[in-house]
Amino acid sequence: MVEFRERVWRFATSGGRRDFAWRRTTDPYEILVSEIMLQQTQTSRVEGYFDRFIRAFPSFEALAVASRIDLLSHWQGLGYNRRAIFLQQCCADILEKHEGRMPAEEKILCSLPGIGSYTAAALRVFVFDLPAVVIETNIRAVFIEEFFRNATKVSDHELHPLVAKACDVRSPREWYYALMDLGASLKRTNPRLTGKSRAYLRQSRFKGSVRQVRGAIVREMVRGEGGPRRIDRLFDAARTDIGELERERFERALMSLVKDEFVLVAGGEVILCGDR
Repeated sequence: MVEFRERVWRFATSGGRRDFAWRRTTDPYEILVSEIMLQQTQTSRVEGYFDRFIRAFPSFEALAVASRIDLLSHWQGLGYNRRAIFLQQCCADILEKHEGRMPAEEKILCSLPGIGSYTAAALRVFVFDLPAVVIETNIRAVFIEEFFRNATKVSDHELHPLVAKACDVRSPREWYYALMDLGASLKRTNPRLTGKSRAYLRQSRFKGSVRQVRGAIVREMVRGEGGPRRIDRLFDAARTDIGELERERFERALMSLVKDEFVLVAGGEVILCGDR
């Protein structure tokens, strides 16, 4: 384990470090935004949105009071729009329940909207520089290459004690940055590493999916500044946006947005929920 740590640190000091805007700050709000954006989205895409989003909404307060239409307008292109709503709700909870200060306790962090065990651990590490077990795709690659080279379907349960033991408690934040950078490098030279993890799931086809139609509907509502929009016109706009689209798939996507409280449907019209 000592030798392993030394190799990771050598990589970090040999020019392997990646430079991202969210690594240049310890501001709790900015790191929260980055962590929510990075859920299910590649860093290369997040890089293009993070700075603009922070300029538009520079604080917990600014995002908590933003209109739904303004929020979704700035989120377009990142996908998984529910994350933006969770992020806004999370900011409101921090202001209302925690006096505007992000809590450091993992259990309390997990009680916030959109925060699971991974994000809670990442916030403890990257905001507070506290030791925690952070396991994501690049970190999995490092530990699988080091400790499970000939294995397949390695579970996070198997990785967990090794990640905990390896964590450099003197500098958890820099330690995990180093691990992530090393993992990204390993995956470039050996793309099969990712598939050795039991947690690896090949993403379902986006084109033609209900998720694609949901995105098209939300984009059109944003263009129309929240509605109301006639259902027939919204269907035509979504069909123009994504190409071939049957009515049944459109209606399934629309009803899923209603269920998730993105939109309301009344009298043949669609209205964006929660706008101020």
